[in-house]
Amino acid sequence: MRLDNRLTDGAPMRPLACERCAAEVLVRKSSWQQTSVQWNARATAACAERDAADGADGAFEGCRSLRETIREAALRGTVEVVDGGDGGDGGERPTGAAGRAPARRG
Repeated sequence: MRLDNRLTDGAPMRPLACERCAAEVLVRKSSWQQTSVQWNARATAACAERDAADGADGAFEGCRSLRETIREAALRGTVEVVDGGDGGDGGERPTGAAGRAPARRG
C-alpha cells in the first residue's frame, strides 16, 4: 500500500459551517486558488444550494454560499492558507477592486 502524503505539510482539514445553512464540511486551503472540501452525509442533506440543484437538473457545481464562507474564514485566519503566496506565482492573497487586500474582519 502506498501512503498518500500530499496533505502532510502541516495544515489538516478543519471543520467549517456554511454561514447560510450551517452545513459543516471539512476544509483545507492549499493556496488562495485551491481549496479542498470534504462533504459528509449530514452536510450534503443540509446544503440549501445542493438541495435546489437536486430539484432542477440534478447538476451541482458547488455551493456559492460555502465558497464565500471559506473565503471569509481564510481572510479572518480561521482557515489557514498553506501557501499564502507572495512570490508572484499566482498564489497571492486576493485583492479588492482597488488592488488592495480585503480588510480583515474582527
